[in-house]
Amino acid sequence: MTPFDVGLIMTGVLLILVVFGVRVAFAAAFVGIVGMIAIFSMRMGFERGFIVALKMAGTIPHSKSVTYALSVLPTFILIGFLAYYAGLTKHLFEASKRWLGWLPGGMAIGTVFATAGFAAVSGASTATSAVFARVAIPEMLDAGYSPRLSAAVVAAGGTLASLIPPSAILVIYAILVEESVGKLLMAGFLPGVVSVLIYGIIIYVMAKWQGGAPAIKGFTWGQRFRAVPGTLPIIGVIAIIFSSLYFGFATPTEAGSLGAFVVLLTAFYRGMRTKQLFQALHETAKLTVMIFTLIWGVLVYVRFLGFAGLPDAFKDFIVSLDFAPILIVLCILLGYAVLGMFMDAIGMLVLTLPVVFPAIIALNGGADVAAADSALGMSGAACAIWFGIIVVKMAELCLITPPIGLNCFVVSGVRPDIPVQEVFRGCLPFFVADVVTVGVLVAFPAIITILPSLM
Repeated sequence: MTPFDVGLIMTGVLLILVVFGVRVAFAAAFVGIVGMIAIFSMRMGFERGFIVALKMAGTIPHSKSVTYALSVLPTFILIGFLAYYAGLTKHLFEASKRWLGWLPGGMAIGTVFATAGFAAVSGASTATSAVFARVAIPEMLDAGYSPRLSAAVVAAGGTLASLIPPSAILVIYAILVEESVGKLLMAGFLPGVVSVLIYGIIIYVMAKWQGGAPAIKGFTWGQRFRAVPGTLPIIGVIAIIFSSLYFGFATPTEAGSLGAFVVLLTAFYRGMRTKQLFQALHETAKLTVMIFTLIWGVLVYVRFLGFAGLPDAFKDFIVSLDFAPILIVLCILLGYAVLGMFMDAIGMLVLTLPVVFPAIIALNGGADVAAADSALGMSGAACAIWFGIIVVKMAELCLITPPIGLNCFVVSGVRPDIPVQEVFRGCLPFFVADVVTVGVLVAFPAIITILPSLM
């Protein structure tokens, strides 16, 4: 048996463990350790191979925990929880409702814009959906909106947190493929805007065609402008993060820390108590530990894959295919769409990227290839960023598709009067909207690459 055979067998074991409900972090770590023991035992005997494999696996949590890039995660997560406990989401929703409610489906469109605004300070999709399930759904139902549409808008709107910076999943992607965190965060901005606009168009068309989403009229210009000051803290944090990343006068971690400080001052100014502060810190710590544990486990598995030679084998296979490169990319994206129906977004990416990412870069012509000589029409650095945004957008699909669709379960959990089956049915048009968005981003990669290229 060769190391490659061990890699194939243990990857199959990993998939079986995940299907049977074992947490991705623990399944990946277990498979990685057992796989390295098997490979090293072939080379130096079981006793020596066992010791070497355990020592190697044991060094990964510390070596990766002290990576500066990872420090950005808790700061971005903290911003979202502080904004929630400070009540900033209510002001954001109220302003969106007053400014956009006059349109057919206007309150739903306003909810999408409000979730996008909160996503720009949160970075967590499920948290965004949970917050707006409490804030927006009751008001939409009172205004005569159908329960299906109300719940689906919140579930789909929550997915925007995966793409709009600061996005935790983009940070994880950057760490796994060793790309610039700042450039990837900036690259997500315009695709996020495109997603918001396409969602808005879908809602408007459905409201005009199907009804069930009446316009909300009666707000004066004075009432609209009086709703604006409540949104200024979130707008300020967005401006701080984007200007810091774009002009380079602060690292992503420093920008996140400054944003968290601004939200903290706003929260105390608006009466947040010590108990709420500790709740925000506690929730931040729990989510941060969960993500760090996932990264540790997967990196053990990644180290094993390297010894088994699977990434190189898959890369060589992809490059050898006699098809147009863009067609191969589309097939890989289709595979992500199917895989996303059975795995959560982060787990799906961390398990596949170690194998898929090198293949995409090789397919384009290599990490150092110039745009003129590449197969996909972009340089190696631009291709890494472009693929990151595309694959994260694909990961958003798994948040609203059965049977895993976490956002749908979160919304139904907050609103048990709306069955999860209804939420999934309501999300179908938004699934179509996401497919359209992916098509636009694949056809026009400059939407993704233009801002990072100007940094």
